[in-house]
Amino acid sequence: MSEQQQAVLLLLAHPSQHRSEVNLPLFELAKTIPGVTTVDLYGEYPEFDIDIEREQQRLLAHDVVIFQFPLYWYSTPAILKEWQDLVLEYGFAYGTDGNALKGKRFFCAITAGGKEEAYQAEGYNHFTLRQLLAPLEQTASLTGMRYLPPFALFGARTAVEDGLMALHLKEWRELLTALVAGKLNRRLAAKLEKLNGHLDQIITG
Repeated sequence: MSEQQQAVLLLLAHPSQHRSEVNLPLFELAKTIPGVTTVDLYGEYPEFDIDIEREQQRLLAHDVVIFQFPLYWYSTPAILKEWQDLVLEYGFAYGTDGNALKGKRFFCAITAGGKEEAYQAEGYNHFTLRQLLAPLEQTASLTGMRYLPPFALFGARTAVEDGLMALHLKEWRELLTALVAGKLNRRLAAKLEKLNGHLDQIITG
């Protein structure tokens, strides 16, 4: 791997994949992109018996970390919270000598059932998606990771019927490919509410 290339780690947390019309296609597409390591957390740890050492080694071996999940009650599915509680431990991810994640890029690839207009101050959910993800953004800050806004699909419940999937998958491929090639302008991307819809501005070269 050249100095420019980046190793990307994608952690999928979806407890009901048999009903997934969006997350599963995204995950399957990611598997086809060289330089991207894909991990199905519910598949690997059905009893939540997370192998802390293995997960920490995965983090050490990658430059970009992505949490992929459907938004559950304005947060992550349970296994992803368990993963954070166990894997991001003191002395590894934060605290004295806990600088293993410093400088890595981090963002979430999220699907939300509601429409985008519902995720506004005046909308049904009262907060933007980025505001709802503030705990994860602060986790990135505490661990020294470089936080990026989410890659998000709103209206996921009817995305297939509404014809949203083709563009979303296209942008997902472009984003992952750019990340592996080291061609994402982090400074420009960090200012956005979401990554998708702005790839022409933030992908370089």
